[in-house]
Amino acid sequence: MPLLDLDRLEANLDELHKQYQSARPYPHIVFDDFLDRETIELAMKEFPALDPEQWNNFIHANERKYSNTDPGTWGPTLQTILDELNSPRFVAFVSALTGFDGLMPDHSLEGGGLHQSTTGGFLNIHADFTVHPRRRQWRRRANLLLYLNEEWRPEYGGDLELWSTDMKRCEQTIAPIGNRVVIFTTDVDSFHGHPEPMTCPTDTARRSLALYYFTEEEDPIARSTEYRARPGDGARALAIYADKQVLRCYDWAKRRLGISDHAAGKVLGRLERLRGKGPGR
Repeated sequence: MPLLDLDRLEANLDELHKQYQSARPYPHIVFDDFLDRETIELAMKEFPALDPEQWNNFIHANERKYSNTDPGTWGPTLQTILDELNSPRFVAFVSALTGFDGLMPDHSLEGGGLHQSTTGGFLNIHADFTVHPRRRQWRRRANLLLYLNEEWRPEYGGDLELWSTDMKRCEQTIAPIGNRVVIFTTDVDSFHGHPEPMTCPTDTARRSLALYYFTEEEDPIARSTEYRARPGDGARALAIYADKQVLRCYDWAKRRLGISDHAAGKVLGRLERLRGKGPGR
């Protein structure tokens, strides 16, 4: 049995495309029970534990999460899922679904891969970087998030929030339920995140696989991740803005000097452990 019923998705492509394009606040779609049950259960069991040598640390004023972009450290089921969602046939489906011709997967998993956030983790509302840091002509077009949580309770928080393009209101919330997939257009005003610190137990993490798809253009406008304060954030807005300026400098260094997220994450991790809040706590 295939891990994904792509025949069914392709058969309903016209309706799914209409649903995607008409969604608010910007084009997106949610699929539940995306992979077959046996596959998703194995993937959840294989999800690797936090290890500072294998996971990148993103710990600063605008987020607190970890990522793993090395499939060699993943289990075989997770690797198979990655191959399937980056396969030519599936990418062609995403291209037709979103309306972006010629979509390409990013096998380097820049900014993507496995993600997890532990208790207290958050991700402030933002619009994603617009151009691949290592490939200047690759414009980012669509995100795919596959949630890999065995159990997720509403009281934990961590719902994905989709905000209006003018950042005046949250228009959609999507719980990170296991085997749920969200696909959405990444544009300069596709604001999203889960900004409130989570309250899940210390032995529970919000887990997902994040994949990004690109088109090739002659000279796309490059912009780093654009974090925004919400109405009512008050004094917190100043920290969000100040941190964003620092991240713009990091984005410039990453593009010009080739600094990796793993190298930067190690520095952040050391600083965090000095404050007594290392990975896994």
